[in-house]
Amino acid sequence: MAVFTLDKHKRPLMPCSEKRARLNKYGFPRGYLMRQKQIRGFQTGDRVKAIVPSGKKAGVHVGRVAIRKTGSFNIQTEQGGVQGIAWRHCALLQRGDGYDYHQTPTRNDKGGAGRAVA
Repeated sequence: MAVFTLDKHKRPLMPCSEKRARLNKYGFPRGYLMRQKQIRGFQTGDRVKAIVPSGKKAGVHVGRVAIRKTGSFNIQTEQGGVQGIAWRHCALLQRGDGYDYHQTPTRNDKGGAGRAVA
């Protein structure tokens, strides 16, 4: 769906789709999509594991990544979002395929580590 802003003569000034940019209350674009699809080998939607050694966001974060051109990523985990994780702390677990996944811990009924029987 295209959004048009009209001038005083009722002519469209600049068409902009809400798919291409966020719009302000007047219909003008507020930001733009990045030209690059991947940054440092990651793209939005990938599942990553970030091990941050120190600082305010120290710890292990596993979730879906949203990339920025600067190389500072947002990670959406099950506990919530973590913003500003550097790309060097991230390891790719799975490429984004359009679906969202989560891990559920499983329990072995026998109580041990279990063995695969062929």
